Order: sequence, then structure tokens, then C-alpha cells
Amino acid sequence: MDKVLLKDLKKQDKYTKFFQNWAEQEFKAHPNERRLLENLEALSQSIGMNEGLLIACFDYRNLKLAFFTGEVEKLTGYPEEMFRKKGMETSFTMVHPDDREELFKFQKIVFDAFHSLSLNERHSFEFSYITRWVHRTTGEVSWMMAKVRPYLIDKDGNFAMDLHIIVKLLTPPKFKGYDWNYSYTKDDGTRIIVSKDSPNDKEVKLTKKEKEVVELMLEGMESKDIGEKLNISINTVGTHRKNILRKLGAKNVAEMVKILASYEF
Repeated sequence: MDKVLLKDLKKQDKYTKFFQNWAEQEFKAHPNERRLLENLEALSQSIGMNEGLLIACFDYRNLKLAFFTGEVEKLTGYPEEMFRKKGMETSFTMVHPDDREELFKFQKIVFDAFHSLSLNERHSFEFSYITRWVHRTTGEVSWMMAKVRPYLIDKDGNFAMDLHIIVKLLTPPKFKGYDWNYSYTKDDGTRIIVSKDSPNDKEVKLTKKEKEVVELMLEGMESKDIGEKLNISINTVGTHRKNILRKLGAKNVAEMVKILASYEF
């Protein structure tokens, strides 16, 4: 039965078809493509691949995986051969069935948002998502978080290849199902963040002190430590946290941190 499933997977394109509009972009050649992939290989070797960490590149010109590393077979149950031959199709086959509909909706949101931007804005674009993978042989469900950004944009601004950094979550998130957000910096310097829960553009205008608080929060520092670092009272830190939460439209600190993870300074 297992061999039959792999044999059928080699023939199918029922999930890849949702990305056909990506492949229909009018791509231009990129002179540094080979060097970019070589740099990625060197990077993956230098950082070392921890258990539960994957690096991968989707190539939207042929809807395949241009690069992947990590213990992919151990983590997913799918042979490395399947990722080499049917990389994109295999990747979406292992996604939990209840997450796929939202995943395919999100890819269209990403595509439309990216192509509405200026060339400079496209180079600042990135997105994140959390989803569930189902192990092919054991049926074990794992929560995975990915941070993604363009790795190769051609001279006409087409999104040719992305870079996925994927981490297995040690504990399941409080929410259920597929979750996402994307962000970019406008030409005027304003950072725009859009999330699944609040899918309207947000113009994030933080003060200098709020940005400093954000940076320390993302480093995992508590309010007391932030106050000592910035030489302000813990009550002032609390005020800054409340203002940041309000400006981001986040409901709680957990959601605020999730949104801030895609914020650039």
C-alpha cells in the first residue's frame, strides 16, 4: 500500500496546480543564480542542521524544489528521492488535510500582494506560516513554523525562487489550523504587516523608544530587564508594550510577538 501511494505521488499534480500562476510569470535570466545556490549550500553546512530544522527553496519557474537540506526523510517519512523528483507536490501532500485549503488561499494572497508592490518593496517582502505535517509512515502530526522570503527576484521583479527556514515546534500553538502573516516596507519607509486574523494593511509607526522595546522583547527579555537596559521604569515599559499592542492591532502579547517576528528595523 505504501509503495502504491509513492507511485501515485510520482504521477500527480493535484496540489502543484494551485501554483500555476507563479510559473506563468515572464521570468528573466538571473546571472547570479548558481552562486546563490552555492552560497545556500555553504550556509547550511556552516550553521549545522539541527533536528527539526529544514532549509528549502521552491523554484516557481518549474514548480520544483531547487534546494533542500536537513533530516527531511526522518521528519516527514517521505524519501529524499520524492523531494528531488516531485518536491513541491510532495511538500503539499504531507500537509495536514485540514490545513490545505487555507494554504492554497494564502498562496494566492501572497502572489497578489507581491505583484502589487514596487520593485524596491518586493525586495523587502517576506511571509511566515504555521501548519501541520503528517508523517507518511507513522501518521504523527507535527506543528511546523516557516519564515519565507524571496531568494531570487529577476530584473523585472518576478518572484522566481524563495527561501524557506522551517522549524518544528516543540509544543503546539494555542490556535488550531493554518496560520499566516506577510509584511513588507513601503517606499516611504513604513512597514506594512498583514495577518490572517487582521488581513487589512497596517501602517506600523513606532517611536524610537518603542522600537528599542520591540527589539529587546524579540530577544526574550522581560519587562524588568528591558527597563534596566533602557534606564526606564517598569511602568514605562508597560506603557510602551500597551502602545505597541494597540498600534499592531494585536489582541494579546502572544499575538503581538507573532506579528513582531516579521517586523524589520
